[in-house]
Amino acid sequence: MITTSTTPSCTIQQLLDDGQYDLKLELVAGQSGLERRISSSRIQKPGLALTGFTEHLHPERLQVFGNTEISYLKTLTIEEQNAVLQKVFESNLACVVVTKGLEVPRPLLEGCERTGLALMRTPLISSAFISQVQSFLEETLTASGSLHGVLVDVFGVGVLLLGKSGIGKSEIALDLVMRGHRLVADDIVNLVRRGGDVYGHGNEMIQHHMEIRGLGILNIKDLFGVASVRDRKKIELVIELVEWTSGAEYDRLGLEQESMNILGAELPHAVVPVRPGRNMTTIVEVAARNHLLKLRGHHSAQEFAERLSQAISKQGAGTPSQGKAAIPGPRPTPHYEEDVE
Repeated sequence: MITTSTTPSCTIQQLLDDGQYDLKLELVAGQSGLERRISSSRIQKPGLALTGFTEHLHPERLQVFGNTEISYLKTLTIEEQNAVLQKVFESNLACVVVTKGLEVPRPLLEGCERTGLALMRTPLISSAFISQVQSFLEETLTASGSLHGVLVDVFGVGVLLLGKSGIGKSEIALDLVMRGHRLVADDIVNLVRRGGDVYGHGNEMIQHHMEIRGLGILNIKDLFGVASVRDRKKIELVIELVEWTSGAEYDRLGLEQESMNILGAELPHAVVPVRPGRNMTTIVEVAARNHLLKLRGHHSAQEFAERLSQAISKQGAGTPSQGKAAIPGPRPTPHYEEDVE
């Protein structure tokens, strides 16, 4: 079961506190607006809005005031600046960032303070700041969640192993690591969607660790080296492990590709029964190889079905050379005579 987060958004305070993307933001005015939320990763420069045309100003977006905007405001009188900025502030903006370390015009500073709109400044030029803040917002404003499972990198394919507790997911992952593949997450897989792809990573507290019943908690990175783990991987294939049930129907041809919806993305999904004697590690490896073949346009099951259909069609044609003889009958039992001296 996937535990999903609420509608993605972030506060201005989170933006101000971020240290990963080197935004170099400082708060200038409007501290009461730090709890406002940003719900779109798109950035906007007000442009024509400063002339009074505010129809295309989008609410809850970060507004960038660069050299062009600040220079234009300085050409206006104080009264004109107050009038045009008042109209801009009515659009329920998320916050305002002045780039290039420019001096903030007093009407802009006072207006943000009065309306509770966070006003920040950065020494970065507009293009650099927009690129970095978009990366921050795309990372933050994404659908996310978590589920119980194991994520491994097998031949470069992100394989998510699902199944009830104790069915052997961690043991399979450990065997895969010993064969040279890499562990991404065990037990809890955190999920993030970017565009049409879903990425998985481990919880910070248990990252690179694995629980094996009878042995306890193992540090895979320490045991097998840094090449045995990775921090994040795109999920490309979901394998659900189920207990073998006599009489149950399992896919034996693979003609129809099942899918599982994870955070709104449809991912290839296979149900694989587990029973004593089945080498599950090999099956997972083959599933990853088969997925790679499908990505390159080779679908083994469909190709076999097409050849079978062609053979049946030729048999139905009833040609002299390919009539009943096309279907071999039972082969006679060979008779060997004893050697007689």
